[in-house]
Amino acid sequence: MRAPAKLCVTFAALLMGATKAHAAGSLEYALKATYLTKFAPFVQWPDSVFASADSPIVICVYGADPFGPLLDQAAAGQRVGARPIAVRHIATVAAGDGCHIGFLGGNPQQPVTQGLEILRLQPVLTVTDNAPDKNSHGIVNFIIVDNHVRFEIDERAAAQNHITISSKLLTLARPPGQVNKE
Repeated sequence: MRAPAKLCVTFAALLMGATKAHAAGSLEYALKATYLTKFAPFVQWPDSVFASADSPIVICVYGADPFGPLLDQAAAGQRVGARPIAVRHIATVAAGDGCHIGFLGGNPQQPVTQGLEILRLQPVLTVTDNAPDKNSHGIVNFIIVDNHVRFEIDERAAAQNHITISSKLLTLARPPGQVNKE
């Protein structure tokens, strides 16, 4: 999918100017919720994952949900071309559940690493939050650097999951494995 120039500018402005995480967790998760909805135009999934040209892009929050209503609010009325963005909240990960972007919050019944293993090789953009090691990183991993919300992208993992990430988004990502600064 080609991202319209307007979305690129909006995404870049969000990354460059408005990403101050501050101490308020609600601001941090409001920014992360916005990122989740803004990733979609920069990802290309196989055509076979959509039933039709106007099927929604589904963002799923698996397990613990740090967003509350913020993600639903960020996605309300958003579209990528003809596709609306929909949000689902799911307790545990299951292959083939119709999700295109999956934020893995984990829970006692299913840790993040187990959820990632289930989604490995599936056409899902997996997203994790401050994952402590490479085994618990999604394709995208949110990090906090100098009190700003940033993200890392694992291009190799994206290719294994049969999705392509736009070079525009890749240039905004931090190199994987840099030390997080709180």
